[in-house]
Amino acid sequence: MSAIVILHAVLACELSPQPAPERLLLERAGGDALAGAIADDLQRLLPGIEHARLLLGTGLLDATEILRPGFAAHAALAELGLRLPRGHGAVIAIGAHHGRMPAAALTPAAEFSDAPMRYLPLLIEAEAEHADALGTRLEQILANAGEASARSADVLMRSYGLRLQHARYLSLTDLLALTCVQYEHAGFAAHWPLIEAALLTPARREATLSPRGARWQWTGARVALETPRAFVARTQPDPDARVHAYAAAVFELRQAAALFRAHALSLTALDDASGVQFSPAGVIEILRAPDARAAPGLHACTAPGLGIVALLLGDSAAREIEVLATPLDAAGLPGLLATLAARSDCTQPRRDAPLAEVDVQGMPWPRAPLRH
Repeated sequence: MSAIVILHAVLACELSPQPAPERLLLERAGGDALAGAIADDLQRLLPGIEHARLLLGTGLLDATEILRPGFAAHAALAELGLRLPRGHGAVIAIGAHHGRMPAAALTPAAEFSDAPMRYLPLLIEAEAEHADALGTRLEQILANAGEASARSADVLMRSYGLRLQHARYLSLTDLLALTCVQYEHAGFAAHWPLIEAALLTPARREATLSPRGARWQWTGARVALETPRAFVARTQPDPDARVHAYAAAVFELRQAAALFRAHALSLTALDDASGVQFSPAGVIEILRAPDARAAPGLHACTAPGLGIVALLLGDSAAREIEVLATPLDAAGLPGLLATLAARSDCTQPRRDAPLAEVDVQGMPWPRAPLRH
């Protein structure tokens, strides 16, 4: 038996803003009509595909769910395909059973429910003697002439209860190029080299600067980010500009963390800075050991439009702070507060005040004197 070569593609669906899709995945029995229509399209576009087997994931995924390390959605299709004998069928739709997909990587996440672009992952299993020619056609034809047929568009709309603006087939290379352009237009050009390295050359280290000049790296396993405190301490803005620089660094960090995590990339501190921990709740920087003689207090620094940008735990009167914590989003704040409470027996109420000062070490301080 000839060796099998795997080719990756997607069906890109641009949705109308209204109404929202009635469903983002199909039950097993509901995917057959869609799989048949897609197979007919690909036979028209890619002569030679009749020698291949096509596996279709019926969950409408966001681009970030497709573009994850190891191309997890396609890898899940490949793994499921191994469980099905080659004679099982030339076109196989992988659908849900009682609302659950057989692999988490094929399940659309609720956080992307408003995404205007959705993608169905397609896996083509081609025998080696046909794979080179088929792969060449895949890259040369789909980007320019990969329009889905009217029949496929109709089946898509009926199956998912949605309205389509546009549907076309793309190779995975096409999707990478499209996403790169979209990120550049959205102001995320600096983020893309790290994402691309994580996807295509994960063992290679990659370094870049954020739009504001923060240092970022792909370490070969994680994205390493410079904290706002480290950024201000390194760049040394003018004293009267430090507050703005710190708040802007928090905003940029939050954006970056959200985007990298959407691509399922783990985060860490730049240069493996000791005492700095990234978690889903936020960033915790351990600055000194707890002082058993002092009653720790908890203060929060706020900034317009950003909410709490820093939590300070420690001996406030002496400005001896044990922990600096940075919430990465509002949802993470309770988790950060719970972590700080578990670390220290802080019985005093939290005090919130606007961020008013950032010192030369990049440490943020609230407006009011830190006294109890």
